[in-house]
Amino acid sequence: MVVEALLGNKTRLILTLGDITEQDTVAVVNAANSTLMGGGGVDGAIHRKGGPQILEECKKIREKDWPDGLPAGNAVITTGGRLKAKFVIHAVGPRWGGGKKDEARLLRKTYLSCLEIATSHRLGSLSFPSISTGAFSYPIALASREALSTVKEFIETRKDHALKEVRFVLFTESDLRVYEHALEQVLAS
Repeated sequence: MVVEALLGNKTRLILTLGDITEQDTVAVVNAANSTLMGGGGVDGAIHRKGGPQILEECKKIREKDWPDGLPAGNAVITTGGRLKAKFVIHAVGPRWGGGKKDEARLLRKTYLSCLEIATSHRLGSLSFPSISTGAFSYPIALASREALSTVKEFIETRKDHALKEVRFVLFTESDLRVYEHALEQVLAS
């Protein structure tokens, strides 16, 4: 099942059920942890499928720019290794702390960091997972609205991006339904 919306400047926003490691967009976003060394969920899957080249680039980024780890809200870019995508944007979302630890602002900053990297590299397409809703326990109903509204606002207000397609790749049908409902709300507002 695929849900599609056309944003103001002709950028396609797509919601789909699938595997982030199989996406053919120019870049995929990795819901990483601050170590950038791989882990579970999306992070582990991207590192396993993409191969050792991704990890080697992450190690260099840690040594050069982020020796204490990449903070929540930030993102970095590496090769896609053996993935179909040419690039991986590694983004660290916030851990859920009950909604009282600035999680919404940090989640928004995480998506914006990815979009800024896509813009600076002139990427034409990008696939997102549902950042922070797995091991970081962010409630998906809240996260989906924050993610979709952030992307919509960025696409419609920034004229310097090259994005023709932004895809959200959801792992389960129930997650896809949550995102579909959130998209209806975001487009209506």
